[in-house]
Amino acid sequence: MITVDDILREKRHSRIITVRMNETVATAALIMKRENISSVVVKDVCRTEGNTVVGVFSERDVTRALVDFGANAVAMPVASFIKRTLTSCALSDSIGTVLRLMNEHEVRHLPVLAEHGLVGVISATDLIRHYLHEEEADVPSGHAAAGAGVVLSALR
Repeated sequence: MITVDDILREKRHSRIITVRMNETVATAALIMKRENISSVVVKDVCRTEGNTVVGVFSERDVTRALVDFGANAVAMPVASFIKRTLTSCALSDSIGTVLRLMNEHEVRHLPVLAEHGLVGVISATDLIRHYLHEEEADVPSGHAAAGAGVVLSALR
């Protein structure tokens, strides 16, 4: 069984990018652009000196903020746009568990917590990359593209 821990070990980016809840949408968007990532983990500002994970702010949240509030959104705090209930996973969770969580909560990024501390972030893209890597390892050369087509059609 492949676990979240296995996927995190494969990831290229080992840094976990976080912002505080009071950071603006503009600041979070600039950080995501600069780091070439699609989400940031949001941490609490006052409780436990900013070490509590309270949510994930993603490109999708930027879009929703701009559609709902126009140009005013860029000055609003990211806390205004994150889901109020944190959905996370553990290092020992299977890929199937992660996919079910993402589907059930309609999210594409999950913070990975161990002993209540943030140890990583897993995304739908990470799962796709893992699957494609496994397909390339299992399929004779030249047939990997066919496997990719199967994955993409399954995601539609």
